[in-house]
Amino acid sequence: MVEEPTIGMMFDSEEEVFSYYKQYAKQVGFGVTKRSRRLGDDGNVRYFTIACLREGKSKSKASNIVRPKPMERMGCKAKINAKVSLDGRFTLSSVVLEHTHVVSPSKTKYFRCHKKLNSRVKRKLEQLDDAGVRPSKNYKALAIEAGGYDNLPFGEKDCRNYINKVRNELLGEGDAEALRNYLMRMQQKNDRFFYVIDIDEESRLKNVFWADARSRAAYESFGDVITFDTTYLTNKYKMSFAPFVGVNHHGQSILFGCGLLSNENTDTFVWLFETWLKCMSDRAPNAIITDQDRAMQAAIRRVFPRANHRFCLWHIMSKVPHKLGSYSQYENFKGALLNCVYDSLTCDEFETRWQQVVEKYNLQENAWLCQLYGERHQWVPAYVKGIFWAGMSTTQRSESMNAFFDGYVGPKTPLKKFVGDYDNALMRMVENKRLADFGSYNKMFPLITLHSIERQLQAIYTNEKFKEVQEEFRGFMMCLPSLLKCEGAISTYEVIDRVRVSGDFIKEVKYCVYFNDTECEVQCTCRLFEFRGIMCRHALIVLTLVKDVKELPSKYILDRWRKDLKRKYTFVKSSYDDLSGNPKAQKYDDLCNDFSEVAFLASDYNETYMTMKACIRKLKEELLCNGLRSESSLSSAPSLHIPGAYSICNEATDGRYQKCNKLRSPLVAKSKGKPSSTRKQSIVEKVVRKLKLTKVKK
Repeated sequence: MVEEPTIGMMFDSEEEVFSYYKQYAKQVGFGVTKRSRRLGDDGNVRYFTIACLREGKSKSKASNIVRPKPMERMGCKAKINAKVSLDGRFTLSSVVLEHTHVVSPSKTKYFRCHKKLNSRVKRKLEQLDDAGVRPSKNYKALAIEAGGYDNLPFGEKDCRNYINKVRNELLGEGDAEALRNYLMRMQQKNDRFFYVIDIDEESRLKNVFWADARSRAAYESFGDVITFDTTYLTNKYKMSFAPFVGVNHHGQSILFGCGLLSNENTDTFVWLFETWLKCMSDRAPNAIITDQDRAMQAAIRRVFPRANHRFCLWHIMSKVPHKLGSYSQYENFKGALLNCVYDSLTCDEFETRWQQVVEKYNLQENAWLCQLYGERHQWVPAYVKGIFWAGMSTTQRSESMNAFFDGYVGPKTPLKKFVGDYDNALMRMVENKRLADFGSYNKMFPLITLHSIERQLQAIYTNEKFKEVQEEFRGFMMCLPSLLKCEGAISTYEVIDRVRVSGDFIKEVKYCVYFNDTECEVQCTCRLFEFRGIMCRHALIVLTLVKDVKELPSKYILDRWRKDLKRKYTFVKSSYDDLSGNPKAQKYDDLCNDFSEVAFLASDYNETYMTMKACIRKLKEELLCNGLRSESSLSSAPSLHIPGAYSICNEATDGRYQKCNKLRSPLVAKSKGKPSSTRKQSIVEKVVRKLKLTKVKK
């Protein structure tokens, strides 16, 4: 521990003063910079100042004033001044300790002044770079060696051209055995690690699902909307990688567990969904986005009957050229279809436009269009925009998660190597989230208007979500509101929005905004708030310019986008993270272990259960009264501890699961799609094929 700076502290040199204050800053949680200095007549330093990195005021360097860049400085006064005393030593003449911003010791490594790349690390990175390892692996390998990203005093950019050692996962055992040992080892580290392995009658691996403790806890905060996609093959057995993906308060993809599937029929999906639901304490999501896979649809109806199920809009529209490209009037039809799908604000408007398009181009008998129309409630924006989807309309989250794992695994990766690479990917994902937290707490986008609602959201939303808010405020200049009618407390406004379609082509779109003066309720026909949880420009322009509302009601501020809430999943210990760099998280995990033991002992008898319940309630009230925790900070607490499953099972004839001592590797899964042709080849075709093979060999 470094002692707090006080006036009169003495040091032998300027470097010693800076080194001391930098260590103190790292301990408290802020960055430092040398601000000013004064030289004497002899050329030596007589006086200098070391200040907080966020001192002074930033000047925007953005070339476009309506697209500002985040500012780092915010007028912080924290600093120390040192001057030379009569004996030639440096004495602290003034000290300011108070900061005007939040400090965080766990995030100090992101400040430039605290980054340190020593010679040993540099040499090792150079050697691995000479060995031909890709530069993108450098930082990840160092994090594995150090035991996590928190233990590295530098960032990825500081060692982009270097590399660390290659992980040795090539064990002597088979793939399935290595996978089972890995999952058992993870649960030994953390009993909240959850996994289930499904095997066939020959003790061969069929399917597997697992989720780490942090992912299970994060589901409590962000599990309302998920995407699910299985179009990614990750291993030499062609088993489909099936991730459950959501979006966090930074707009980043977050993983809620994943599976490896040997086939994609309804029974397999039912097994996976039921296993995942059990892992998440039987709490089903409110909304699911998938592709149009029939087996997947049947499984969702069976396991998640109350969830809103939506098809990926991009997948559907990407099939249009393939399904309808042969029509003679395709180019004209394509534009009409796109306008029908994307420009229809209401369901009735879509119905009218669809019938007009079908009749005009004589497409009544097209089977694919008939099928799409029958399923319109699951993909047409006009039908689904009234449901909260966290801004997602496609399975891009699952696909981006697949792209994220591309940096770690490939189509020929064995299972025993895949699981280790999977951990590295999760560690990287957690690091990205922490980096986004750091950015939201230490930088903010400057206001582009004088409206108090923008200032209100700037203070509580993460930077990424506030950027979306500013995009709506920026759209004010393209909107023109006018009053249509007023009936009692309810006013109806028409807002004309000018939308740039392509190039210089701009079209006008009319929206209706309803405002209730009594309840301060506002609703727009674009339904952006219902869909993304962000207030649209049409509603905002009525609130600010017409009604002069100074503060947005709390019902229009979603907790899932806030940066000022303490979410408990960040303190949950995961199997790949020992939390050595986070003392608060260590204390949290230690208390959870003690509470679990007490709960186990007290749950045997009703009398001890009631006594312990009363003690916990009293302790909670005392903590709340002392101000140690607010009720809002407990709103996103994870559910009661549920130990992870570790069953290795197969379907027996009597319906029971049986243990298996020796686990065999899976068979190569059959790919979907058209099978290879069995047509007999003519003699000419055989000769041509033989000649081609000969040329290839040469």
